[in-house]
Amino acid sequence: MLHPFDSVTDVEIVITSKLLKQMHGDACLFFSQIDRLEPIKSEAIKYLEAERYGGKLPWIPRRTYAYYYVNNQMPLYKSIVNASEKRVESSKPVPGGAIGPLQPDGMAAVEIAAVDHPIVKAEIAKLQLEKLSFHHPQLGKLSYKVICEPWMYGSDSPNDKVPLIQCYMYMGVDHPDSNHYSIPLKFSPVFEYLTKRFVRMDYLPSGADEKFIKETFPLHKVDPIVEYHPELIEDWKPRDGLKPLQVVQPEGPSFKVEGTKVTWQGWEFRVATNVREGFALYDVHFKGRSLFYRVALNEMTVPYGDGRPPFHRKQAFDLGDCGFGNSANSLALGCHCLGVIKYLDTRRSDARGNPVLIPSTVCMHEQDYGILYLHKNYRNDRSVVTRRREFVVQTIATVANYEYVVNLVFDQAGAITVQVRATGILSTMPNDPNTVTDFGTIVGPGVTAAFHQHLLNFRFDTRLDGDKNTVVYDDYMPMDEKLPHNQYNVGFRQKRTFVDRSGPVDQSPFTNRTYKVINENSINPVTLKPVGYKFEMPAKQMILASPNSYNVKRAHYATKQFWATKYHDDQLYAAGEFTNQSQKDTGLSIWADGSEDVRNADTVIWATLALTHPPVTEQFPVMPSDFLQFLVTPASFFDKNPALDVPLADNNFNRSVYYDDSQDAASSTSGCCQPKV
Repeated sequence: MLHPFDSVTDVEIVITSKLLKQMHGDACLFFSQIDRLEPIKSEAIKYLEAERYGGKLPWIPRRTYAYYYVNNQMPLYKSIVNASEKRVESSKPVPGGAIGPLQPDGMAAVEIAAVDHPIVKAEIAKLQLEKLSFHHPQLGKLSYKVICEPWMYGSDSPNDKVPLIQCYMYMGVDHPDSNHYSIPLKFSPVFEYLTKRFVRMDYLPSGADEKFIKETFPLHKVDPIVEYHPELIEDWKPRDGLKPLQVVQPEGPSFKVEGTKVTWQGWEFRVATNVREGFALYDVHFKGRSLFYRVALNEMTVPYGDGRPPFHRKQAFDLGDCGFGNSANSLALGCHCLGVIKYLDTRRSDARGNPVLIPSTVCMHEQDYGILYLHKNYRNDRSVVTRRREFVVQTIATVANYEYVVNLVFDQAGAITVQVRATGILSTMPNDPNTVTDFGTIVGPGVTAAFHQHLLNFRFDTRLDGDKNTVVYDDYMPMDEKLPHNQYNVGFRQKRTFVDRSGPVDQSPFTNRTYKVINENSINPVTLKPVGYKFEMPAKQMILASPNSYNVKRAHYATKQFWATKYHDDQLYAAGEFTNQSQKDTGLSIWADGSEDVRNADTVIWATLALTHPPVTEQFPVMPSDFLQFLVTPASFFDKNPALDVPLADNNFNRSVYYDDSQDAASSTSGCCQPKV
């Protein structure tokens, strides 16, 4: 029997598409997305309570949603299907002319249509590539080819009523792994997404201003391509001296997975994959106490800082426009995750409503991350030390040029680290010789990478010791001078502010502002104050575009780091349900407008990780991963360190060896953590 939180199945996708096709008769349906619909929370809570404490499990039908177009035309339809009872509950056009998320098959079709279109072929012919070739010392003579990279169109006008695609054109050698981002071309066709109809040809600026040349000229020579693949790097040799570092668990892993339920070191939760967010966690408990109903990365926007057309429309919503599950990598042993690995799969729909399996999109494993806690009693030279074991839930999405590694990392003391690594290849633009700007970086001959930002929003539906939680923020202030208890003017204190209404909380790094969620109905017996968890977020620059820009109007959540709202079903995505070519934010700009009381309520936290990224040459042709994270940690939630039951470190358990003895695999090891004398 499927759990209400289990991922969508092949059968449910087929039921959904079949029912909708039958409803529309002979019409051709283009499915943008099919996935499981979240259960109504009040019903799911009853199910979870019965599951945990006993009782009859209530019946919760499995429901799906579908976004689709009829006969490749607007409007976009949204349908709700009861897959358990095999019936359509609702189906109607989405109001406001919303445009649905892009479909992997649809984008691939645009890519093919673009390079095959006569107007684009004529533009390519002007390059006279047949007269050029590259002699590779190992691979021999290689010809050049043109590659199309379709991008979501973005927004700059209320008049764009149909789905559009901006096709950026590049060139590389005729090898499947050639770095075409090293040679961006100066023409960029625009196509209609559904019909593949040619709209116009844009020409790209390549100097220091907005001017462009509306002509394509023959290439008499080609700048050297900055390659990243070992097969293409001339005379590539692997670096010497790197020896195996293996994660071995001879007795198996310390975690247990039953269906979608994971238990590890006091943690209990469910993990379910989906096409939009990649994965979500449900019913998160630690040491038997409730923490969160649902946790997920729900949106990311990537606005580019080059204001010249058409680059001014380069603003991706990687989850809402594309989907992290749709673009998830199939992860491999020994590459993406090390140790004993449990994988989960993702299922999506193709454009015709058939299920597509993407295997191994989520990996779960343990890792060592240094010391958890340590104290040495200097009086007797005795130490207690424990190793910090972590449990990682990871997915990796490739959205065109970029890869995003999303990790939720659990430790043995009740903390969660939200960690994102950005890697892949910079999105590039043509650059005239010796042209230097203050909004981009030259990363190779004839190629520049624009400054841009990554703003990722994580949604935490809180349940700290129950369903009524409160958001506060604590500032740390110097005490007033010359008080009776501060005669020497060294004192400082905590100032607590309650968030009573839905809305954002401003950053304040110079008061060490700390965001917290507390339960005013659950008092810590030691502190005599409400229990809580804190969100440790470093101060970061938020979205840089003008408040009057489409970039900000569409991504209001990116203006602030931390938001609190009251829970409502179907409020899952910070920028709203439909982001592709959106005109304005339909998420937090509405839900966090101060109109609702969020104190001692069913509270949702929206936390934004922000990275302003001015590229550097060391990040080309492929980026070492950029690293950003925040912590969600107990703040007097427990009455003492909850990790005191973690076994002390012991080398009979950990099996480390001395450097001098490392050539002898059978060397003896001491049993406890004592220095070698």
